[in-house]
Amino acid sequence: MTLRAPFPYFGGKRRVADLVWSRLGDTPNYVEPFAGSLAVLLGRPSNPRIETVNDLDAYVANFWRALSADPDLVAQWADWPVNEADLHARHTWLMQQQAAGFRERMMSDPEYYDPQVAGWWVWGISQWIGSGWCRTDRTTDESWRGRFDRQPKVDHKRPRLDRGGRGVSRQIPCLHGDSGATGRGVRASALARRGGLYAWMSELADRLRNVRVCCGDWKRILGPSPTTCIGTTAVLLDPPYGAAAERTARIYAMDSMTIADDVRRWCQEHADDPNLRIALCGYVGEHDELEAQGWDVVAWKAHGGYAKNDNAAKERIWFSPACLSADVDAQQTITGVA
Repeated sequence: MTLRAPFPYFGGKRRVADLVWSRLGDTPNYVEPFAGSLAVLLGRPSNPRIETVNDLDAYVANFWRALSADPDLVAQWADWPVNEADLHARHTWLMQQQAAGFRERMMSDPEYYDPQVAGWWVWGISQWIGSGWCRTDRTTDESWRGRFDRQPKVDHKRPRLDRGGRGVSRQIPCLHGDSGATGRGVRASALARRGGLYAWMSELADRLRNVRVCCGDWKRILGPSPTTCIGTTAVLLDPPYGAAAERTARIYAMDSMTIADDVRRWCQEHADDPNLRIALCGYVGEHDELEAQGWDVVAWKAHGGYAKNDNAAKERIWFSPACLSADVDAQQTITGVA
């Protein structure tokens, strides 16, 4: 059973999850160094096998860890109506947790998690407008160590009020839908029939029960031990797009305009490994060097995005030579592009 992620995320790949899995196949091992909303993992059509994910954003990693361990408690902390005063108060509290050692513990202890942080974080990100939720004025281009020992700067914004909210915070009614279904997220009538937010979190926890969640640099889970030593490995790389993508800077809590170049170099170094099936996401022209090594590039159109201009039609996915052959008809159905 495929599942929808419980929060919106910049650059989520839910729309092309089927395409990605058609090229990666049902491999014994799956690795996702930039976890985000895990839209592709949650869209896996086959039974999960060995899966390892990572995200440098401690709030993202904490949410997935906490959800796997205690979904009811995460749901309890996330179960709250939209309230602007609470949004700012909880945002301030969440940012203060970094100074209190939350990020340090997430980076150093693979079993640590905080359900309250997870619940309040997912509640807030589901109604926050634009960038700035739980981010500091620092990026992944700087070392994280020793940089969270002072009060962070906190952005203040009103809660998102359009379309009845997003993700887990759908308490504002939404009066449109399909075939009588109204609302979205936990307010969608189909979801309500399954038991609402608590049932949704429980289903996600069941799916993620054996997923290994790391919090740190992306390369830490791409060595031989977590990849090809296990067997044929599918790798989804969806880093923050680089400067060449002409996208808005600082849209991620842990952002970088240069990391995409490092990821491309890693792909070039491993292009010929028959045991690695790699999918690299980016914008048109961003990773064209890979095509000289036999990589296949697929164009697709996103619903929209946070960009300096309309980049929805610029989305691309590069597939390494070891990936499965493309089904052109199926690909066109998914992407709208042959």
